[in-house]
Amino acid sequence: MFVKGIMKPAHKSVTAESSASLSEILKVLDEKDIEAMPVLTSGQFIGMISKEIIFRAYFNSEDGMDRRTFLSETTAGDVAMHEDYYIHDEEVFERTLPMFKGFAVLAVVTPSKKFLGLVTRFDVIEQFESAFGVNKKGVRIAFTSEESSGRIERLGDIIKSYHENVISLATFDETDKLARRIVLKIEDNDNIDAFTRKLEKTGFRILSVKNV
Repeated sequence: MFVKGIMKPAHKSVTAESSASLSEILKVLDEKDIEAMPVLTSGQFIGMISKEIIFRAYFNSEDGMDRRTFLSETTAGDVAMHEDYYIHDEEVFERTLPMFKGFAVLAVVTPSKKFLGLVTRFDVIEQFESAFGVNKKGVRIAFTSEESSGRIERLGDIIKSYHENVISLATFDETDKLARRIVLKIEDNDNIDAFTRKLEKTGFRILSVKNV
């Protein structure tokens, strides 16, 4: 899946114009109950703004203005930070994971930094819930397999022979014992025991079997 498949388009995103005063920005952040916003100049992404950035800018200000004056006369463009906090719409959505460190929203832009929309941390969590079949009941089977050619193909053959309906299938990096971890979720039925026994006979080591 690409980032463009999960992003909120620009017209549905909450953003800040670079010319907006910080008092206006704080009002929007409070009313929308959000942590941060992208800052735009004529539709171009120039950075992020948040309450933390605003407060830090005020305390680091050397102009000697009182708080009210600072917030009314300073603009979002004056204090925006993290101009590299963005991702391109053609990136795979997994690339968003290491990006969500400072904010819960991530700007999506073109190579020329034209703002296209937002990806939120919630959007990414939803995708992982879908990948693991969180919202559908079934039997979750966790097991390991030694790293060897054709193991996933063999797993597919067993699934097919037992007529299992797969809800989700995920594999994880190999361990120090060169065993790949696999989590399979299938619809509950009366042949789960026979299916898991077959997996073990074929060399897969069962770690857990749970109804979830």
